[in-house]
Amino acid sequence: MSTDQSPTPEIITPLLLRGWPLPEVEDSKYARGQVLVIGGAARTPGAALLAGLAVLRVGAGHLTLAVAEAAAVPMAIAVPESGVYPLPQNAAGSVLGGDLESLASNLASSDVVLVGPGLDDADQTKSLLRTLAPMIGEDTRLVLDAYALGTLPDVEEIHEQIHGRVVLTPNKTEAERLLGRDVDNLEDDVAEIAERYGAAVSCQSVIADREGRRWLISAGQEGLATSGSGDVLAGAIAGLLARGATPAQAAAWGTHLHAAAGDRLASRVGIVGFLARELLEELPLILAELPR
Repeated sequence: MSTDQSPTPEIITPLLLRGWPLPEVEDSKYARGQVLVIGGAARTPGAALLAGLAVLRVGAGHLTLAVAEAAAVPMAIAVPESGVYPLPQNAAGSVLGGDLESLASNLASSDVVLVGPGLDDADQTKSLLRTLAPMIGEDTRLVLDAYALGTLPDVEEIHEQIHGRVVLTPNKTEAERLLGRDVDNLEDDVAEIAERYGAAVSCQSVIADREGRRWLISAGQEGLATSGSGDVLAGAIAGLLARGATPAQAAAWGTHLHAAAGDRLASRVGIVGFLARELLEELPLILAELPR
């Protein structure tokens, strides 16, 4: 469906989400989905940590973090709930993208692979995406964030391989990079990104899918514009995908959870000044309340 024929966007509210329920919670961690997070350069491991914890906070069952080798041991200590794989890095601490053989089995078996949080080298990220695309399982879904978003226009050879099973979480600058031009109408432009890349897309208050459907978020405020917040959003979406949500459903639910968590913190801490890591503890509480 072309974006100019899209229906009127729906406003995402708790009532709408109650009518669009997530799959039932399973009693096995593997049945609730396996997520692999690839990111965490030596200088920015916290981004992968935040994303990984968000994966678990929304109820996914099994987490693996793949980060730069210098960050691997500290990450394993910081997140004992996760498996951790060290990835080769260059002298600057950036993850090298050309060799993912140590992750081959995880890439093939993971339900969801989240790429981007904490990566800091554009060329290596392009190499990583090219290496990764043919290694993921046939049913594996992808979430691309941060540098993995910014480099997506430069790796056109993988677009067909990931079409229909990817969620993108750009900010406005990254949205402009994906379109190759300025963003002047966020709602229409997010829908164009979704159509162009065969993706579900969450960008600020707008969500769109590749079929032309659009949603607007009714929660959230400026305090969410803080370091690490986007990593929490990407992890929440990945975790919901692992639980069996569709890409559009995961984007809608995950974006609402992220925004509602920000609203709760704003009421307690202040409109600005709360930390991204504080969002994490709010996610399961909001999830538990929504079905009521």
